[in-house]
Amino acid sequence: MACMSPTRRAVQLLLGLLAYALSMALLLHAGQGGMPWDVLHQGVVRRTGLPFGVVVGSLSVLALLAWIPLRQRPGIGTIANVVVITLTIDPAIALVTRLVPEPGVAASVALAVGGIVLNGLATSAYLGVRLGPGPRDGLMTGLVARTGWSVRLVRTLIEVVVVSLGWALGGTVGWATVAYALGVGPIVQATARWFAPRGLVGPARAGRRAGTGGAARSREPVPAAADPRPGEGGMPAPGR
Repeated sequence: MACMSPTRRAVQLLLGLLAYALSMALLLHAGQGGMPWDVLHQGVVRRTGLPFGVVVGSLSVLALLAWIPLRQRPGIGTIANVVVITLTIDPAIALVTRLVPEPGVAASVALAVGGIVLNGLATSAYLGVRLGPGPRDGLMTGLVARTGWSVRLVRTLIEVVVVSLGWALGGTVGWATVAYALGVGPIVQATARWFAPRGLVGPARAGRRAGTGGAARSREPVPAAADPRPGEGGMPAPGR
């Protein structure tokens, strides 16, 4: 297939990250449980009182610092992931809250399902430009490369740790947390053909990047073939 033009890559990256932030806001406002990393973000917010975007940005920087011993290299998309989501998540939460002030049961379910589907689409979009995974996906794929363990095992271990810590801090864990973990990978797989003419996985760099964020799922987060962050499952989300 033809390669993407630079203009399309830039637009798709930006729109994908904006959609990712909106998907986070939908799931958070639904109150049915957030994405694994957002459970941790939410817990830190409740303990510190800091804005959600500040917490997301701070943990993104910490995740990037963990790339150093793993010999991971950030791409333009990695930096854009941190900047765009950090700056837009709070406005996205405010927008969703204004549009749906007090969601009932049906509205909460719709928000959660919509957030999961939108997150899968957003992950395909931003990973499809092949400009680097999100900080959390890069952490996962770096550990895969260094340990030789499977993407599924490493992702599961990371998410169990962050969900447990987030829950202990006061983050919300619910059915949507489980639905996200099980559903976002297949969504990324199914929609990748729309956004990734050359596939979601970029070429290895210096022999160290095989299996990076494009191969796992975010959003942060990503299926094992993608990492994010978002993604992870069968491709490497983003979130991130």
